[in-house]
Amino acid sequence: MVLSGLRRRSPRLWGVLGLTLVCLAAGVLALAHGGRPARAASDGLPHTTVEVSPGRCGRGWDHPVSGVQVFEMHNTSDGPAEVYLEEPRSQAVYGELEDIGPGTTRPLTVRLGRGAYAFKCVPDDADAVTGPTVHITTGSSGPAAAPVTEHDLIPPALAYQKWVGGGLDQVVRLTTRLRAAIDRGDLAGARAAWLPAHLEYERLGAAYDAFGDADAEINGTDAGLPGGVHDKDFTGFHRVEYGLWHGQSATELRAPAAGLVKALTTLRDTWAQARMDPAQLGLRAHEILENTVQFELTGRTDYGSGTNLATARANLDGTRQVLSRLRPLLATRYADLPRLDAESAIAQDTLDGFRHGDAWTPLKRLTRTQRESVDAVLDDLVERLASVATLCDPRRTV
Repeated sequence: MVLSGLRRRSPRLWGVLGLTLVCLAAGVLALAHGGRPARAASDGLPHTTVEVSPGRCGRGWDHPVSGVQVFEMHNTSDGPAEVYLEEPRSQAVYGELEDIGPGTTRPLTVRLGRGAYAFKCVPDDADAVTGPTVHITTGSSGPAAAPVTEHDLIPPALAYQKWVGGGLDQVVRLTTRLRAAIDRGDLAGARAAWLPAHLEYERLGAAYDAFGDADAEINGTDAGLPGGVHDKDFTGFHRVEYGLWHGQSATELRAPAAGLVKALTTLRDTWAQARMDPAQLGLRAHEILENTVQFELTGRTDYGSGTNLATARANLDGTRQVLSRLRPLLATRYADLPRLDAESAIAQDTLDGFRHGDAWTPLKRLTRTQRESVDAVLDDLVERLASVATLCDPRRTV
């Protein structure tokens, strides 16, 4: 389920919504319910102009129709506003638009059927106002979900933050083992220790925003650095990876390894005072694997170890950790949750097929068919996770 009119998201997420709306439009019913129907536009859908303002919220929807349709939401107030199309009693949301500027008009495409509906106008600096209730007596409506508030997201965010703290303890322990191997000149042992430490960090994916600049120091790449892989500001896991798989000596790697342990230890020790934004938790569930597709499945973060598929698998684990905290909210709002679980299991099986004990097939050794299979499975899962981001985007209810 993807709700119409999603708030600002990544380009990939907007693409998911666009595809969803096209599919809806292909099945338009456009059955009139009394009075004259809304005007038809070149897209073949009924269009209705509806006012967004504190005093006249929802005015203009005088001749309701069932089926897929477009509401032209026109903000007549002197400030920006959000608008939700809701079922008045339960406040289940069928569609929404954010940041409709004063004097501007934005389209909202939804599918409506038998039921009661009302627009809720939410000005930036004023109380929400609910417009008149409109009834439709025929047809089937599109997906809707009860709104999630920031208060709803606080318990899962706190639980997730506590889990991250434990994960950071483990990352520091594993990275200390990596540094010790380098300090004693055991580069083969260091190569064996690098991957477990890196994967443990990658599993903490949903916390990256809260890690701030520390993440760039710990897990950044050489992108944008004048000196590339030889730049003094190229640090962290990938700097150590580059050296271990490009013939650098233990002497050359001691300082980067010590810097990595120091950065991780500082992050761990300050994590208890960090404050994750609960409103970002659902978005992170989507962005972890979106970044996986963008960076790991393209090999852009491979500095010699050939472990992008292992990282993708760790990112999948990280996504599941987020979803496990959000599950109580999703269980009553996301009808396709079983399908999401099934696709997650398919992704796991697909990635695990490239694991051979402690080793992983390098991305560059995959056949074209194998690459297409991995890309398709992860792309499908990313698109389904877009709905999680939508449903867990907190909304004002008053």
